[in-house]
Amino acid sequence: MMKLLVTGATGKFGTMVVKKLLETVPASDLAVSVRKPEKAEWLKALGVDVRHGDFDVPETLDKAFAGVDRLLIISADGDNETRIRQHTDAVAAAERAQVKFIAYTSLANAKESTMFLAPPHQAAEEAILNTGIPYCFLRNNWYLENEIGSIQGAMAGAPIVTAAGSGRAGWALKQDYAEAAASVLTGEGHENKIYELSGKLLTHEELATAIGTVLGKEVLVQQVDDNGYAENMKAAGVPEFIIPFLVNVQRGIKDGALEVESNDFEKLLGRPATPVHEALTQIVKELSQN
Repeated sequence: MMKLLVTGATGKFGTMVVKKLLETVPASDLAVSVRKPEKAEWLKALGVDVRHGDFDVPETLDKAFAGVDRLLIISADGDNETRIRQHTDAVAAAERAQVKFIAYTSLANAKESTMFLAPPHQAAEEAILNTGIPYCFLRNNWYLENEIGSIQGAMAGAPIVTAAGSGRAGWALKQDYAEAAASVLTGEGHENKIYELSGKLLTHEELATAIGTVLGKEVLVQQVDDNGYAENMKAAGVPEFIIPFLVNVQRGIKDGALEVESNDFEKLLGRPATPVHEALTQIVKELSQN
C-alpha cells in the first residue's frame, strides 16, 4: 500500500487534486496535511487521513509527513520571504520523514525565470534537489481563473485592460493543472522529471478575442502602462495592497516570463490542456449562474 499526501488540501487547487485522486485511489491510501483540520471534515468522512500540518509551524509537518511514500507540496501563498521559508521548511520536514518522492507545484521556467514570483519556487526546487529524494516539478504556467475579474468586466461591457503589451501566457484551467498533479502522484515514471505545463500561448489581445467569441460580442482591449494599469485597478475597487502584485504580473508577462511552449500536458493527461474557448465557456457559464 502506498501512502500519498497532499498539502494545502482545503485550498481551491488542493481540493481539485484530492477529488481527482479519489477517483482512482482508495481513500485509505490518501492523507492530507491542512492548517485547519476542521475545514477537512468532508474528507475525513470519506475515509481520508486528515493530518494537521502548518507550514508556519514546521514541527507539525514531521507528524503530518510521517509514513508518507509520495508527497505533493502545493506552493503556499504569501510574500516571497514567507513562502521561501515555508517551502524550505516543508522540504526539510519531508526529508526528515524520509518521504520517497516529492512533487511540487512550481512556476513556468522557474529556474531561469526573472518574474517577481520566481524566488520562492527557485528556493523550493533547489531545496528538493539538495535532498536527493526523487522529485517531479510541475511548472504551472498561469491559471485562466486568474482572469475572472477581466472576464466579468467584459461580460458587463468593459474593455480588457492590460499592461502586458504583446507578451504571451499559457493560460489553462486550474482543473487541468490539478489533474496533471494527480497523475504524477499516482503514475509511474515521473521521477526526476520537470514538466512545463502550459496551455496554448496567447496575448491579451488574443484572449480578449476568445472571450468575445464566447460572449458573442466584441471585447475591446485597452493597452496601458504600469501606472495606467494601477489606476485602472484602483478605480475597479481592487484592494490597494494587491495592486503592486498585479502590476508585476503584467510586467512579467510583458517580459515573456510565461512564454513557455510545451506539450507536457499531453504527457500527463493524454490530451492537451482544455482549449481556451471551451475553458472560457465553462467559466462564463459558472459566472452566469452565480
